[in-house]
Amino acid sequence: MQTKNMTSPILVTGGTGTLGRLVVPLLRDAGRPVRVLSRHADPSTDRFKGDLLTGEGIESAVDGAEVVVHLAGGQKGDDVATANLVRAASKARVKHIVCISVIGADRLPLAWLQSKLAAERAVAESGTPWSTLRAAQFHGLVFTMIQKMAKLPIVAVPGGLRLQPVDPRDVAARIAELALGAPSGLVPDIAGPTVYTASELIRSYLRATGKRRALLPVRLPGKVGRAYRAGDNLRLSGATLGTRTWEEFLAESAAATDLD
Repeated sequence: MQTKNMTSPILVTGGTGTLGRLVVPLLRDAGRPVRVLSRHADPSTDRFKGDLLTGEGIESAVDGAEVVVHLAGGQKGDDVATANLVRAASKARVKHIVCISVIGADRLPLAWLQSKLAAERAVAESGTPWSTLRAAQFHGLVFTMIQKMAKLPIVAVPGGLRLQPVDPRDVAARIAELALGAPSGLVPDIAGPTVYTASELIRSYLRATGKRRALLPVRLPGKVGRAYRAGDNLRLSGATLGTRTWEEFLAESAAATDLD
């Protein structure tokens, strides 16, 4: 079993994002010093300036780190950013890279997921011991998507589309566990405890917000539609399941703020 040096820092990319803001305190609570790679440096908070897409500043941020937790990502460029990161990590002799990805990256014919899959491969082929976790869509992302759809008087409901939204706190706990443990390769996916149809998610949002909208069933066309209808974005067995449901997320959100 790998022995961890509790004084060696862990570098977290995307440490100021939705997931990173939850992972960083978990690692610090475990007694590990944490660096955050950001576009803006802040020495008082161990925030290192760097740009994953250009490679600028990455080597200095990685230098001396034992573990790199790669949480930064976007709709494009993940393959380039990750390749730059793992190159620097290899040069710095990092002992463990932990990477977040998306369920269905190897099955859904979407350009941004193909970039995610290429990023996974960059980590796996880096020569540095690694762990990769694929996660379902976060509750907040699903909420934002439905919120935008519901701005119209008629909401298009993709037929056959099912989602298994997961709470980022559940994902953060699993990422921290991986970062503090030994490299494990591709680990079981993490998804929410319940699978919902698009109609169920939209109707529950409308109830929670008190909105009234007409729903119009639509069919997702082409390869993408077939993949979603086949459930290629789901993990129905063999997954780690989160504990917080979509209904609990809506209830907490309603209590904290105006959902509209």
